[in-house]
Amino acid sequence: MKKFSYVIKDEVGIHARPAGLLVKEAKKYESKIVINKDGKSAEATKLMAVMGLGVKCGQTVEVEVSGADEDSAYEGMKAFFEANL
Repeated sequence: MKKFSYVIKDEVGIHARPAGLLVKEAKKYESKIVINKDGKSAEATKLMAVMGLGVKCGQTVEVEVSGADEDSAYEGMKAFFEANL
């Protein structure tokens, strides 16, 4: 399992549009991708679960990647967060 933490820089946090893009990105990988925030977690492939975390600008999320393609999923998700959130 690989993990990284990320501080959300998007001024409106993870709202509908970026959450949709995040889910689309996560579905490219075979690995299980889980986003954790304040003791709550959501699978990155489930849009309503991701939006239900209520992540705002300036908050830190931890992303866990585990599975067959975890190296490429880790790199891809990290790049996605840095480019979009």
